[in-house]
Amino acid sequence: MNAADRAPGAGPGPLDLLAELFEGEGGAEYFGEEVTQAQHMLQAGALAEAAGAPAHLVAAALLHDVGHFHGTVTGRDLMEEGRDNRHGHTGADWLARWFGPEVTGPVRLHVAAKRYLCTAEPGYAALLSEASVHTLRVQGGPMTPEQARAFEALPGAADAVAVRRWDEQAKDPLMATPDFAHFRPLLAGLLLT
Repeated sequence: MNAADRAPGAGPGPLDLLAELFEGEGGAEYFGEEVTQAQHMLQAGALAEAAGAPAHLVAAALLHDVGHFHGTVTGRDLMEEGRDNRHGHTGADWLARWFGPEVTGPVRLHVAAKRYLCTAEPGYAALLSEASVHTLRVQGGPMTPEQARAFEALPGAADAVAVRRWDEQAKDPLMATPDFAHFRPLLAGLLLT
């Protein structure tokens, strides 16, 4: 255990818990994509890092789908059964114990950002993988123009859109990415004190 991310006498710290998720449940398949859940999230974090994104956006990209994990937050079964598991909201709520809104906000809004982009950018929907098309339907489909305008006015909407773009690109079975340990120092610097 890393003493830097836990209180004396406490159980595993948040970074240890996250590492366990990436190493354990993260090995599960990712809704029919050619990558595992962990590979997908690590790729999103690596893409954000390669783009020179600030630390909070790298963290948000890395952690954006934590709400899919079984037992920990909400679970993947609902999405597979055609029901929205609201993984952005539940994941953000779970992460808010350790991270501020600059990290949790884009996590919370990344699904809305997909719905927004399908309305705001002609051709964006054509970039979606088959699994993303399915989940888009489950999550409410493209926004109406009124919903899109309301989304644009939200604090953090631009950050959520950035995370969403890395999210969709992070499905390459041949992409080499760093492991979770690579991101620990960055995450440690963002932990609430």
